[in-house]
Amino acid sequence: MATNQNSDLLLQEPRVEQPLYTPIKRRSFFMYAGATAGATALVLAGCSKSDSEPGMVSLGNGNLSVLNYAYALEQLEAAFYAQVVKTPATDFQTGELAYFQQVAAHEALHRDFLKAAIINVAKATPLMDLTPNFSSITFTSRSSVLGAAKAFEDLGVAAYNGAGKLISASDPNGPTYLTVAGKIVSVEARHAAYIRDLITPGSFAADDQVDASTGLDKSMTPVDVISVAQTYITQRLDASQVGK
Repeated sequence: MATNQNSDLLLQEPRVEQPLYTPIKRRSFFMYAGATAGATALVLAGCSKSDSEPGMVSLGNGNLSVLNYAYALEQLEAAFYAQVVKTPATDFQTGELAYFQQVAAHEALHRDFLKAAIINVAKATPLMDLTPNFSSITFTSRSSVLGAAKAFEDLGVAAYNGAGKLISASDPNGPTYLTVAGKIVSVEARHAAYIRDLITPGSFAADDQVDASTGLDKSMTPVDVISVAQTYITQRLDASQVGK
């Protein structure tokens, strides 16, 4: 964190009523995997209705919009892995369910950590509850779960890679936000690498994700990321002003 004060603020629990939204302590990490299993609500913070396109939910602009954008993706991943743990695939191989339980805890921590940052550092109020749409995923099938997990993790890494440059240094909390994003994306990359190797051994750094000529990871714009993620979200999201 950029300062001890900001670190303390991020760890404070926001004043919300729903237990699902209460940030958890890292010592509760593994215990939380089971607790997230029943979580199905996908929540977005700091959203507002788009003036340009009625019916769409705007993620806003400025640094807050970058936090909202990351929070949206973490909500989606947390909801997905919670469902994976709740209804595990019947053909999971030895150790795979335990792995997904750990990842469910990781994503819940990411979600709650970002929510705490929005409330306690950015001083913003979370607004809408959004509903995930996982109808295209067969959670009792290992291949379906792994395919979806690969899509989510690759998308998450590319999203964070593309979002870092959108954080404005003119905001006193900008360095804090960038530090948080950097720490989260490294974990997401670990998830992506493991999932890819479960599907195809040795594909953890395939050319579709890492540019062989530069050695740099893939990045995507918020508009492109949300366009992909939209398949799994019932409400329509507008990321056109994120970081502007």
